Amino acid sequence: MEIKNSTIADITEIFRLYTIATDFQKTKFIVHWPEFDRTLIETEIAENRQWKLIIDHTIACVWATTFNDPQIWEERNNDPAIYIHRIATNPQFRGQKLVAHIVSWAKQYALANNKMFIRMDTVGDNPGLINYYSKCGFDFLGLLKLTHTAGLPAHYDNATVSLFQITIQ
Repeated sequence: MEIKNSTIADITEIFRLYTIATDFQKTKFIVHWPEFDRTLIETEIAENRQWKLIIDHTIACVWATTFNDPQIWEERNNDPAIYIHRIATNPQFRGQKLVAHIVSWAKQYALANNKMFIRMDTVGDNPGLINYYSKCGFDFLGLLKLTHTAGLPAHYDNATVSLFQITIQ
């Protein structure tokens, strides 16, 4: 298992995994991911903020990171944190606790970048996801009704999000 930055050569696979994740979300939830703008992903790749977890030469999972997320985290954005977005798992690797591997990696990445928190959000009040992310080590901080969503992907429009955080010890 290896974690490294995604490259432009991975972009077709990244979008394939996003499509699979979105199709799955549509079967379970009212709110689901929109089709993401290719430029967004290309920018994340160019800025080394798009990641992949590789198992046996196959992309098992992808996600993006940032050090700022003010529209979602508001005044807490001033805290030294890494924010994880859009975890999408290859169906071949479901059930292998990949988020736990991402958390382990994120702790080291946060420390290396002088961050004290790992943060994540999901749209809606989803008890199953809240339970899952809690089992992965996140504290559920509660729900927040978003008010400043201009420029965010469409699924954040008029949304309430669940906020999660790990404090780095």
